[in-house]
Amino acid sequence: MPTNTYVDHAPGYVDNEGPKIVTSRFGYEDSYTLERSLATGGYEGLRTALTKAPADVAAEVKDAVLLGRGGAGFPAGIKWGFMPPVWPRYLVVNGDESEPGTYKDRLLMERDPHQLIEGCIIACYALGLNTCFLYVRGEMADAQERIGTALNEAYEAGLVGKNIMGTDVSIDVVLHWGAGAYIVGEETALIESLEGNRGMPRLKPPFFPAAKGLYHKPTIVNNVETLANLPWILSNGAQAYKEHGSEASPGTRMLAISGHVNRPGVYEVPQGVVSFRELFYGDNYCQGIKDGNELKAFIPGGASAPWFFDDQLDVLLEAKDAGAAGSMLGSGAVVVMDETTDAVKACLRVVRFFARESCGKCTPCREGTSWEEKVLQRILDGYGREEDIDLLLDIGKNISPGEYPVAAFGKANLEAVPFPPKQTTICPLGPSSVAPITSAIRRFRHEFEAKIAAGPQNDGHSQAPEASTV
Repeated sequence: MPTNTYVDHAPGYVDNEGPKIVTSRFGYEDSYTLERSLATGGYEGLRTALTKAPADVAAEVKDAVLLGRGGAGFPAGIKWGFMPPVWPRYLVVNGDESEPGTYKDRLLMERDPHQLIEGCIIACYALGLNTCFLYVRGEMADAQERIGTALNEAYEAGLVGKNIMGTDVSIDVVLHWGAGAYIVGEETALIESLEGNRGMPRLKPPFFPAAKGLYHKPTIVNNVETLANLPWILSNGAQAYKEHGSEASPGTRMLAISGHVNRPGVYEVPQGVVSFRELFYGDNYCQGIKDGNELKAFIPGGASAPWFFDDQLDVLLEAKDAGAAGSMLGSGAVVVMDETTDAVKACLRVVRFFARESCGKCTPCREGTSWEEKVLQRILDGYGREEDIDLLLDIGKNISPGEYPVAAFGKANLEAVPFPPKQTTICPLGPSSVAPITSAIRRFRHEFEAKIAAGPQNDGHSQAPEASTV
């Protein structure tokens, strides 16, 4: 058997002190193998589940208050209850992690694929279905290979397929590779892609996946980390799960922390009891801002989340607290920016991503995100106009209607920015591009004004932009 000691085969993961519900095997070199999984309690949660009625398994998950880890934070057990008694029906696993700053699901798929597979089987059993589609992002070659190998091992061992563990339960797991598109992280666009169509979101209603999903049959779409919690819950019980974290947000969650901190990486953190201050400065976590610099801003939940500032450091890592402060925990990606960060450049970097990833189905998103990018680039190149700042806000209002006050920079003004965003689009991609713009202008408008006032720099690289109607 390979060595039991930790080796650096899980780049990006930080083995901090605290409860380990989904990362307990990351310290083993062979954590992705069936042998290691079985030696450390793997598939015991499934064995326990198979001794219960499916409805009791679903009730256990509901009682645990397992919140979805894909961004919305909706309780998985309640979501499961939305499925009508129609067959066939399906489970779809969203492994298309692609928002800037996110890489925790990739580590789960690479380091412990058997935990994910076990979670898939438990969910299928609880929902009374026999087919699961595991959708993995196209660029994640290692994750695809590890999951494919793990599925072969699980089929050979009778843990997946016909008569699982000698019972009359038969469940198949189908591994599907995506082609690489941020938009298919949206559940209906993912379903379109699975069906062989271009990845574009569907209108909701009527196409809520639980009612009309894959092949227009009832479908539950769950995130990788959400399902990875199920083996622990079934092995230890809902009550033990709720002993970690807070009452409203039990358990732990994985956070991918990047940017200007001394110890970036993926952490497993108890929910609702750790603040961003402790996360950034605590010895058990990021150990301070890089080079002793001051914090300027941070994105608390992926690129689509409005930015937080130093006066939000004491917000707890809990969905309701982050929401009350005007943002969200989202996909578990935290990006830290110190005082050396150029707010205009940071804003453009995020907006450019959304402009490139827009599927083009909705006019406000297709046109608006491109206009936002062009105006920001013009300002950064030194050819900005005084009216460009208000133009950016006006474009934002057309994509995501609301009032975006920018004159006051104090904490009392933070709640004035509408969140969750209103939409003129089918999915939230377009409105997500507005968040970095309103965040940066509201707090750092003077940086935009300074670049506009400075004009083009004689560095030999800046050229006057082509004529534009924007």
